Amino acid sequence: MISVGIDVSKGKSTICILKPYGEIVSKPFEINHVEKDMEELATMLLRFDDEVKVVMEATGIYHLPVATYLQEKGLFTSIINPFEMKEYRCQGLWGVKTDKQDAITISNYGIDHWFRLKNYKADAQVYEELKLLCRRYRHYMRMRIESVLELTHLLDYTMPGIKSLLKGWNETNGKDKLSDFVEEYRHFDNITKKSEKQFLNSYLKWADKKGYHQSQDKAQRIYTLAQESIPTLSSNTPSVKMLVQEAVRVLREVNATLMKILTQMQSLSKTLPEYPVVRAMGGVGDILAPKLIAEVGDVKRFHNGKALIAYAGIDAPPYQSGQFIGT
Repeated sequence: MISVGIDVSKGKSTICILKPYGEIVSKPFEINHVEKDMEELATMLLRFDDEVKVVMEATGIYHLPVATYLQEKGLFTSIINPFEMKEYRCQGLWGVKTDKQDAITISNYGIDHWFRLKNYKADAQVYEELKLLCRRYRHYMRMRIESVLELTHLLDYTMPGIKSLLKGWNETNGKDKLSDFVEEYRHFDNITKKSEKQFLNSYLKWADKKGYHQSQDKAQRIYTLAQESIPTLSSNTPSVKMLVQEAVRVLREVNATLMKILTQMQSLSKTLPEYPVVRAMGGVGDILAPKLIAEVGDVKRFHNGKALIAYAGIDAPPYQSGQFIGT
């Protein structure tokens, strides 16, 4: 019964090896995440003539190469939830926080919870790829929100109120009517210098060219808004045209990246057996289905629906005190 506690950080790990009752097999030592060091560690652990379990705390993506390597060598490897490990650390009276102390604590955790440790199971390649794509999608979506806010701020100077009349990015087809319109007209002055009839014809031709609905009523409302609004900056200001064009360009680039990632997610998720089931769920379409599969991972890990709900963290924990039972 040998517990190997590994405190993983970027590029290196601190190792502590213990037996029950605090017997030290090896004091904390450091290794780098390179082939030579990892091979020496695996060889040392495989030489023990006792059952060995490796325990480490989940640390973003840094623990993955270590866990994967040790598992490929045939070692039992358990990944512990950081919150659970934090609760375990707080049982002590001293607030010591060093890599060596963390390795000792993790190793002790392995001894104390020996029989409930679960062997880490790496997700299939396609699930890992989907998860990576989903994380990047959320990253670029945050960038998109910031880009939209920046463009909206500029439009408050040049075309106040226009955002309320035009739809933004369509996640289904990748079109962004607002940025397309702004790229074409940029400033209300470019609309009001035309007669109403000229603008209506111009708008309808533009909508037909871009593949949008040719609404004369929408064109009329835009022209009325342009006449009634008071832009803060003149269209003759040299910086205005440049800033608006750059805001639109950045937004277009982010939109294009999001569509590429989403298309790849859709392509991967359609190869999985659970895709038709997820797709058939109420309210789940081609956009949401790959995102759900990416977040859940291999659904076969869950023995029933309640286990999946618990994994998502949206189930109410039981609460009972005396005669009271919370529901």
